[in-house]
Amino acid sequence: MRHIIIGAGAVGGAIGGRLAESGSDVLLVARGAHYEALRDHGLRLVTPQGTRTHRLPVAEGPEAVELRAGDVLVLTVKTQDSIAALDAWAPREVAGTDGATAGEVLPLVCAQNGVESERLALRRFSRVYGMCVWLPAHFLEPGVVVAACAPLSGLLHIGRYPAGMDETARNIAGALEKAPFEAPVVPDVMRWKYAKLLANLGNALGAVCGTAGADARAELLDRAVAEGRAAFAAAGIEAVSDEEQREARGHKVDPQPLEGHPRGGGSSWQSLSRGTGTIETDYLNGEIVLIGRAHGVPTPVNAELQRVAGEFARDRRPAGSMPFGELAARVRGPVSQAVIASGSAARDSS
Repeated sequence: MRHIIIGAGAVGGAIGGRLAESGSDVLLVARGAHYEALRDHGLRLVTPQGTRTHRLPVAEGPEAVELRAGDVLVLTVKTQDSIAALDAWAPREVAGTDGATAGEVLPLVCAQNGVESERLALRRFSRVYGMCVWLPAHFLEPGVVVAACAPLSGLLHIGRYPAGMDETARNIAGALEKAPFEAPVVPDVMRWKYAKLLANLGNALGAVCGTAGADARAELLDRAVAEGRAAFAAAGIEAVSDEEQREARGHKVDPQPLEGHPRGGGSSWQSLSRGTGTIETDYLNGEIVLIGRAHGVPTPVNAELQRVAGEFARDRRPAGSMPFGELAARVRGPVSQAVIASGSAARDSS
């Protein structure tokens, strides 16, 4: 089984590097300066166990890869890049299959935030798997990925999409569990991904405002999550409970301090910090907005977070540069002046 990591950034680099360490066959796919760094110097993976450099095969796209039966495609790009990646890989012929394409015969794992990529993939691939990714990692420098958690690097629930378990999922999980991951095979992986979606609703908040004004941020985040739960209820969407998530994680993926690598922000913060010009908020907060509009549930907090994060990405504004009070004032609905003031004061004193 060869794992082809499509998008070897934070999550993809951590999964690919850890799989390689445990003896799995891995090929990384990356673009631009990151591709050049991986090609010329290898993947530098920083973990609590030390820093290692992995000289792995790397490609810029499917045209440079001869696909073969037994390959597993692991999609780790941000959701806004999914369609381009899926369209590029699905029609590629797989060697030794009498002309079958990747979309027809190869399994594709969506190891991404949000819940949209699985639907996009199923239009193009007949064998789609969802993966709920609890893997705090950072990618800010070409060729370097920091995976700072211990004792495990991540918790990766996996299952067939839209539901079910099979031998392929168990084989993928087995490879991951030889690396420092826990990879439960579950029949209801989207329940886990919808729960993770709620946890990701604060990504935009951290990306645009940083960490200032913790109490005020918590109130706004609570409102965003409450909108998400209301939208789920109206749509009949099930998500695993907070208690079930806490029990599954325990203290298995606790962030550790790494000298020379201070802990940064989440995936959306990293996108702004790298100046990519895009951000995944349309498929996080924007997913809640979509569900709410479809079922008559107001979602003003998520709509504003989606709008502001999109502006930051398009204008390439620095991550964390908006005072919290400015954001709070833009959110429709009641936000107390005390909350706005406390957020601004905290921001000014930071």
